[in-house]
Amino acid sequence: MIGRLRGLVAEVGEEELLIDVAGVGYVVRCGSRTLSHLPAIGEDCVIHVETQWSEAAGMKLYGFLGRDERKAFLMLQAIQGVGPKAALSVLDVLPPAELAAACAREDKAAVGRANGVGPKLAQRIVTELKGKPLSDGPVATFHAQIHAPAPPAPSATGEAVAALMSLGVAEVNARRVVEQSALRLGDDATVQALIKAGLQELGR
Repeated sequence: MIGRLRGLVAEVGEEELLIDVAGVGYVVRCGSRTLSHLPAIGEDCVIHVETQWSEAAGMKLYGFLGRDERKAFLMLQAIQGVGPKAALSVLDVLPPAELAAACAREDKAAVGRANGVGPKLAQRIVTELKGKPLSDGPVATFHAQIHAPAPPAPSATGEAVAALMSLGVAEVNARRVVEQSALRLGDDATVQALIKAGLQELGR
């Protein structure tokens, strides 16, 4: 089973990536969010892969920029009525951290923004994923991060970065969006405001 590929970006289509690994081209199906964040053609990239096989379709590779997205993809497909296409659609509109937050606050409307996900399926997704970790690290709900007392930290930005990391965001991405939010909001920005702005930045 293929779990990860590292190679050169050869081609990028509407729904798939062709990655050249030592002269062998692998076709990897990806969501639009993943495709939009790939390096330029000819540059090196690392893709986390979920390999699936069926007698009808043969082997298919699904690619993600991070392990958390791959884990969320698998958890979504464990839900009745959610196939690979719907799972990718959900992750296009809600990365793992935002999906965890939406499920925590039972926001089926947010999940229902995904193509091919109707109200009933959105409700099922929210119900089954609520309270479940969508990352390999410790995960807290969005509600807990906003309302629970945070441990002492040297700065509001430090607390915001820690909160986003506990929601499954990689440290480098958490620091990037929090620093961008702090520049935009100013020195007086609260931890809650930085978390909210950071999640919005990740969703773009």
